Amino acid sequence: MLTAFTYRDGMLHRILEPLSEAVWIDLLEPTPDEAERVARETGLAIPTEADINEIESSSRLATRDDTLYLSMPLVVHLDDEPRSVSFGFVLSRDRLITVRFATSRVFEQFIAQHAMPASSGSHVMVALLEAVVDRQADALEQVKADLENISHRIFAADMVAASGRKREDRMLRATLVTLGRVGDLVSHIRESQVSAGRIVPYVETAAEAWLPPELHPRLQTLQRDIASLNDYDTHLNDKLQFLLDATLGFINIAQNNVMKVLTVASVVGIPPVLVAGIYGMNFKSIPEYDWPWGYAYGLAVIVLTAIIPLAIFKWRNWI
Repeated sequence: MLTAFTYRDGMLHRILEPLSEAVWIDLLEPTPDEAERVARETGLAIPTEADINEIESSSRLATRDDTLYLSMPLVVHLDDEPRSVSFGFVLSRDRLITVRFATSRVFEQFIAQHAMPASSGSHVMVALLEAVVDRQADALEQVKADLENISHRIFAADMVAASGRKREDRMLRATLVTLGRVGDLVSHIRESQVSAGRIVPYVETAAEAWLPPELHPRLQTLQRDIASLNDYDTHLNDKLQFLLDATLGFINIAQNNVMKVLTVASVVGIPPVLVAGIYGMNFKSIPEYDWPWGYAYGLAVIVLTAIIPLAIFKWRNWI
């Protein structure tokens, strides 16, 4: 899909043609015909999906014929199943071309609010980066709230006596799944922020000759915001790792309690089995066979040999 905007009366306005007058052209999953048309009317090479997905720094940050070719991973579907998709910028003196192969709420909202003062493609690009950073900052704030909820749930007072119960076991398993999803989201955001942090100084340096001077303060502010988000991301990663270790610790405690119960059961069961085995050998010389109360005596010994270990374990606070 091809969407183009031109600058008129102090605002961006959507146009259909000619593309040579557009200051911003957005290509969403472009067809070969759309890519060829944009290249023909603007004189700029349009990167393919394979080009945008390159991970080398020289491929993500390049300058050819005074035109900047930039790409970075963008996190999409932040609210359900986040994943990273690469999208590209083609920035020249006259216009900006964005190339993406997946829908993004940031882009859709930005396009829906396209009536903004942006007299050049450079203004649009900086505004887009600001929108991306702001959206990801909101996502990190939600991650912080989620981690706090998980922390309160894990370290709740009733967890002291909860180990081994089925309800708490299900809760711990669900917590592990939630932590995994949160960690995946934080990782995607970190990757995107690192790439954005490389793009900003590169644009300032490579486009210094023609970049509008009013954009330099915005780019510097953007760079500081990205650096602060990276620090915040590191803090969230540390907290995530702590909660993961705590959850695994509670799971280990529950497993140890199960093993303790099995161990106590096996130890308590050994003496009665030994007694039953002795009296079950059917030798004629066993005197208890001839006692009137021999059967009751055997049962009493079996019960007593089971109760004594249990009493010892209880006295030592092992159970």
